[in-house]
Amino acid sequence: MAFDKKSVEKAVEQALAQKSERKFTQSVDLAINFKELDFKKPENRVNTDIALPNAARQVKVAVFADGQLALDAKNVADAVFGAADITAFASDKKKQAELLKYSLLAAPQFMAVIGKQLGQVLGTKGKLPTPILPGINLAELVKKTRASITLKVKGKMLPCLHCIVGRENMPKEQIVENVMAVLEVVIKKVSEPRVASAYVKTTMGKPVKV
Repeated sequence: MAFDKKSVEKAVEQALAQKSERKFTQSVDLAINFKELDFKKPENRVNTDIALPNAARQVKVAVFADGQLALDAKNVADAVFGAADITAFASDKKKQAELLKYSLLAAPQFMAVIGKQLGQVLGTKGKLPTPILPGINLAELVKKTRASITLKVKGKMLPCLHCIVGRENMPKEQIVENVMAVLEVVIKKVSEPRVASAYVKTTMGKPVKV
């Protein structure tokens, strides 16, 4: 099925035009349905992170670091944790719950100890930190992390994928850019003939076919 920018723009416009009396800002979501794709085979499953062109939600970023990297992180991240914090998180479930609210980055030397002490907690939630490679622009990495979402099919037998692509108060053009970016990644993974349909909807709105 062919998707072009004009059809995406039309679907986004129609989805946003639906009025809601809810007193909250609705998310805008994208649903993609697949066909003739056996998700029992691991190689067919979509499970990847993508940095959207425009952040679709408010994401807090925390950095595990020490030294100069920790000082730099305080200027761009929402929280910075050191070695002692790792041990504290490992022994306190309430602190773990707070940690899970962040997207995580970590200096390379912290990765092994995080894996050892928090791997089970973070791994089951898909929250293992991304290593901060030497020489990388930390501000850009944090910005990219804030805009990242995970594209993942819900199960072996469910031929569909749902993800957030924006909020109803975002400019339409930014939502369209995000939808196009997701479709590009998914089509590259499974090939266009395997995509049966795609729909855009707000939290309380009706789905609109692209």
